[in-house]
Amino acid sequence: MKRILTIQDVSCVGKCSLTVALPIISAAQIEACVLPTAVLSTHTRFQRYTFADLTDEIEPTMNVWKAEGITFDGVYTGYLGSFRQMELIEKLVREFKTEDNFFFVDPVLGDGGALYARFDQKFADRMAELCAYADVISPNLTEASFMLHKPFQEKGHTEAYVRTTLEELAALGPKIVLLKGIDYGDGRVGVATYDSRRNEYSAYFHERIPGAFHGTGDIFASAVVAAITRERSIADAVKIAADFTLDSIRRTVVNPNARNYGVDFESALFDFARKFL
Repeated sequence: MKRILTIQDVSCVGKCSLTVALPIISAAQIEACVLPTAVLSTHTRFQRYTFADLTDEIEPTMNVWKAEGITFDGVYTGYLGSFRQMELIEKLVREFKTEDNFFFVDPVLGDGGALYARFDQKFADRMAELCAYADVISPNLTEASFMLHKPFQEKGHTEAYVRTTLEELAALGPKIVLLKGIDYGDGRVGVATYDSRRNEYSAYFHERIPGAFHGTGDIFASAVVAAITRERSIADAVKIAADFTLDSIRRTVVNPNARNYGVDFESALFDFARKFL
């Protein structure tokens, strides 16, 4: 069985980060290992939450793994909360990266054209430096805009704009770029992909469901990581992940008892897991 290390915070209530990544990766019959960066009582969309920083535990944990000879088939980062955490993750990648595994960065910085409250442009610049170590990155358009110092364009994209943005992101260093939130103005939303090794572009679109749904970026990234680990092509991985995310949103929309802090990805897990039987 393959083994993935995912590095994110734990929100004890709220469907995001590790509470999303663990079940999705496990459902694809992959061993899911964790390096928690913080523990929160609830995710930050709640009015109140506690926050316990675990930065000081990262390096000692890495040292134990190194001493025990533990290896990973992939390393996947989600939300990182400080410059020090990114520095430590770079050290981890240098020590655990091999020719046979991959490093996946979901550069969680912001959404809707704005950075999250605790981040600024310097933080986005530092995230861009971390992306240089990655095999695959998966930013949304907000994150791409800040990492590239480009104006945010919410919709009305052209193929030329998308390709240029993909190429500029690839120039940061990653081999493969997945750019989320592409909107050509036809009622659909999609993910555009660029493989710089082969100079290949592709895109996958599906219907746009109105509304804001917290945690869907984590669902998409975790599903892509799982599919890549199970040796699906990038195009297949994007399709599997996008369809799973859309299925989760649809189930939430029709659920009269749906909670407002995340989507019902759990009810879609069985169909997702069947992709890997």
